[in-house]
Amino acid sequence: MRSSKVFIALLHHPIYNKRMDIVTTSITNLDLHDIARAARTYDTDGFFVVHPAASQQKLVRDILAYWQEGYGGQYNRDRQEAFRRLKLVSDLRSAVDFIERETGQKAYTIATDARTYPNSISYRSLREEMHTQQGSYLLLFGTGWGMTSEVMASCDYILAPVNGAGDYNHLAVRSAVSIILDRLLGEPWFVD
Repeated sequence: MRSSKVFIALLHHPIYNKRMDIVTTSITNLDLHDIARAARTYDTDGFFVVHPAASQQKLVRDILAYWQEGYGGQYNRDRQEAFRRLKLVSDLRSAVDFIERETGQKAYTIATDARTYPNSISYRSLREEMHTQQGSYLLLFGTGWGMTSEVMASCDYILAPVNGAGDYNHLAVRSAVSIILDRLLGEPWFVD
């Protein structure tokens, strides 16, 4: 049983595109569903969707309404339960402030990225800290081609990338979220 509170955030701004321009990415319906389900499966304390655009926020609210109050919630109670963890905010600061108000603790931000950084923390080290220390942690997941260097530099930690068997490293964000949550919060199958 972990001692800490763990939240996740899916950032849509400020994000790089493949030309390394700073952009705002669009909401993807599958990301909302799959990440909410992973957040519930690994018992996170919340899932923030961070998007500044009113039209994209409306899309998220419409999806949530269908699965919370509409037919979807009646038809699929599991999906309804997963979506209870989702909170919509317009910027990262709002997510951090929410966590700090709710927990009364500093929210430690952990950036994730497919790129390697010299000051990265290992999964083993972060997992041990989350399971032994009382604190609040916010795992940040970028869309597009990743979070800007300014966001990365502002974080308390940068998590080592998820590496596969070869040199290809371009997972869908919803896949990366599931892998990382399992490594940090899942069953410790690797322990003798």
